[in-house]
Amino acid sequence: MPPSPGRPQGEADTLFGLDALTGPEAGDAPPDASPTGAAHAAPGPAFRDSPEAARLLDVREVYAEPAAAASVRGRQILARFPDARVVEVDSHWRIPELHGNEGNVERWVRVKSETLVLGERKSLTTRPNGRSADWIAPGPSNGCALACAYCYVPRRKGFANPITVFTNIERVIDHLGRHVARQGPKPEPNQCDPRAWVYDVGENGDCSVDALLCDNTADLVRAFRRWPTAKASFATKFVNPDLLGLDPQGRTRIRFSVMPSEDSRLLDLRTSPVTDRIAAANDFLPAGYEVHFNLSPVVLRPGWENAWADLLREMDDVLTPEVKRQAAAEAILLTHNRDLHEVNLGWHPKAEEVLWRPELQQAKRSENGSWNVRYRTGVKSAAVETLRGLIATHAPWLRLRYAF
Repeated sequence: MPPSPGRPQGEADTLFGLDALTGPEAGDAPPDASPTGAAHAAPGPAFRDSPEAARLLDVREVYAEPAAAASVRGRQILARFPDARVVEVDSHWRIPELHGNEGNVERWVRVKSETLVLGERKSLTTRPNGRSADWIAPGPSNGCALACAYCYVPRRKGFANPITVFTNIERVIDHLGRHVARQGPKPEPNQCDPRAWVYDVGENGDCSVDALLCDNTADLVRAFRRWPTAKASFATKFVNPDLLGLDPQGRTRIRFSVMPSEDSRLLDLRTSPVTDRIAAANDFLPAGYEVHFNLSPVVLRPGWENAWADLLREMDDVLTPEVKRQAAAEAILLTHNRDLHEVNLGWHPKAEEVLWRPELQQAKRSENGSWNVRYRTGVKSAAVETLRGLIATHAPWLRLRYAF
């Protein structure tokens, strides 16, 4: 599918800048997937080399662990940005200029565009999940070039959250291959999938955006193509046409995250427009992907019910019967964080008008000791039931895997 038009080069450093915020199974492929996705790849140059991709990632500074920079993948990435300043660091987690530097709040979005970190993943742990996936895999990255105001990843990384690419992707794939082999065939269906073990490979990043930098995402898609008892899965808010040519053969599930467009314009900075994400499903299914959706986050603000009804009607109008037949979704109500609230006040206070609602929210200490806020139990349960009713009315074909 052709990329959506962007702003002229130099007009803004985001796809949705702050200036716009005040404006208006074993061996099974999806039922309607073609045997190969190659014919669906966009003709001509790769999207990663397009002006739109360059606006999203205009890398000028790379912090790199020595081994990561010297690796094959590291050298490939550095070759894409020959003019970038490379700074050697001992650890991708300990970079004083980035992590814990409060001055970066004023550059929250620009850091995501201009800064990149290269490291090696030291810990390889696959842990159980049971919601959207059976397992959470060690991902190929940490951090993101997108700037969603509610994102949980920055809570662990101080005052900056650029992409950290893990260059030792072969170790990740070897680990996953051994894990898949140990599981054997899936013994019985569950809400994740009726036949395949599902591995979320993008918990702390966006694999569609990662694919603008290197072939980590492509390597994972190709690896899962070889494992008939498993599927890769990742959520995304970015439409990357380059993924259409990877030929996943039904072994990768892409989950397009959607929310009402007016919410996205305020909260999902630098992402693809929601309309584009919905339309992309019609291209990704015949390219060999299983296509699901994340209704996430559901933000309770005046008029949210009508906004979500409009979104579900748009999905019903736009999506093909083939997409609808295999679609499923999870709905996740907003969880926010006290520390992230303070960060957002420094760069995007308008978002906090809808994210920080003390009259509706209650605090809960998370496993890592920070204070999260969630909608009060009664408020949340009523909202979930309302959302279920909206789906039943406007998109009855959409199977809701879970809502919380």
